[in-house]
Amino acid sequence: MKTDEKIMHASATIRVQAPRTSEFINKSKSMSEEDLIEGCQKGKRKAQSQLYNQYCGAMLAIAMRYCENRSEAEDALQDAFVNIFKRIKDFEGRREGSLTAWIKTIVINSALSLNRKNKKHNRTEDVTEMRIADPDVHVFEDDKSDERKREMILNAVQELPPGYRAVFNLYVMEGYSHKEIAEILEVSENTSKSQLSKARKYLKSYLGIND
Repeated sequence: MKTDEKIMHASATIRVQAPRTSEFINKSKSMSEEDLIEGCQKGKRKAQSQLYNQYCGAMLAIAMRYCENRSEAEDALQDAFVNIFKRIKDFEGRREGSLTAWIKTIVINSALSLNRKNKKHNRTEDVTEMRIADPDVHVFEDDKSDERKREMILNAVQELPPGYRAVFNLYVMEGYSHKEIAEILEVSENTSKSQLSKARKYLKSYLGIND
C-alpha cells in the first residue's frame, strides 16, 4: 500500500470508528425527529433540550477536530447551537438534507469562524520546523492495535497547525473539494492544495511512515 493510501486509509478508520450520532441519542426519547424539529421551530424547551442532548457529544468531537483544545471546541459548539436554534425555523429536511448533516455543517462553520476570529487559519508553519516522530516508530505495524493506531492518528491530526488541520479535515474527513475549501476558508485553491500536501507530509513524519 502506498504511503498516501496508508494515510487516507487511516483517516477513514477515524470516520468508521468515530461515535455515530445514534449512540448519543437517548433511547428513551419521547419525540420523533419530525416532532423534535417542529418543537424546536416552535421554541419548546423540551425539544431544544432533547436536540442538544442528542447531538452535543458527537458534535463536540467534530468541533475538536478543528479547534486547538477542548475549551475552544466547547465555545464553538455553544455558538453553533445558538445558531441552530435561531435558524431551525427555516430548516427544511428535503431541501437542507438530513438534520444531522445540517447540524454538522453549522458546527464546522462555527469552529472555522472561531479560528478566523483568532486569525489561526493563516498560520502555516513549515513542517520541517515542527516536531516529528522517532524514525524507528512504525504506526502501521501489525502489532499495533486498531485503537492505538486511531489514538496516534487523532493525536497527529491535532498536532497539525490550524490551517493544515482545517484543510485536512475538510478534504479528507468531510469530502469537500479544493474549490469548496477555498471558498470556506477564503483562500486560493492552490493554498488549499499546498496545505493538504504539507499536512500529509507532517502526518507521515509524525507517524513514522517511510515512503
